[in-house]
Amino acid sequence: MSELAIDVRGLTKRYGGRTVVDHVDLQVGAGRICGFLGPNGSGKTTTIRMLCGLLKPDDGEGTCLGLDVIRQAREIKLQAGYMTQKFGWYEDLSIRENLEFIARLFQVPQRAAAVDQALQRLGLVERQGQLAGALSGGWKQRLALAGCLIHDPKLLLLDEPTAGVDPKARREFWDQIHRLADEGITVLVSTHYMDEAARCHELVYIAYGKVLARGTEPQIVAQAGLPAGSSLEETFIKLIEGAQDNFAPAGDRHRKEKAA
Repeated sequence: MSELAIDVRGLTKRYGGRTVVDHVDLQVGAGRICGFLGPNGSGKTTTIRMLCGLLKPDDGEGTCLGLDVIRQAREIKLQAGYMTQKFGWYEDLSIRENLEFIARLFQVPQRAAAVDQALQRLGLVERQGQLAGALSGGWKQRLALAGCLIHDPKLLLLDEPTAGVDPKARREFWDQIHRLADEGITVLVSTHYMDEAARCHELVYIAYGKVLARGTEPQIVAQAGLPAGSSLEETFIKLIEGAQDNFAPAGDRHRKEKAA
């Protein structure tokens, strides 16, 4: 088995009396692309934020890049790249100015060379003087990924990075993700798009804060109790229906029964 870039067990987060991530186990090998799937509110974003050191788990243990997720959160932040759902760079700065600012935050040595490399890597050289606020969704996405890569991370945590982006830009983004994985970078990416899920090396499906299935696409289909060759869409509908029966709050189950 390859070295694990992510290896956590029992990861749990509670807000008041509500458990939003419930004893999640997650292992991702170095250089692998792992798709993190589940309905809205299933705990994906909270899990990702715990992995990158932005949230402290209430329970559980494990490592990211060999660093303890509880005791070494600061070190994880410096070695991982985190791309949020919402574009978070400064819209009144140019592409290059944004990257220079991020490089200073991470205290990147030889900042100018690092910025040049990021611009080249994401095809942003010709647009480097353009204000970020004037970019289309696809180009904002490229800038966000360039910012994630500026400090040469070995782990990327991408939270629905292609939401609202056109199909061509999504395809180009995923081509880039595979190139990064070929370089040895590990990627955990959440998505609602089944065509993107099919491009992952492995998948983890979560609902109501619990992991329901994990593995390759054929393994996920088998775990859902469906025949070989069933689509991922069929598989995930089956998984969420089972989760509603077993884990949903009483109010959700009542609404489902009433609708039936």
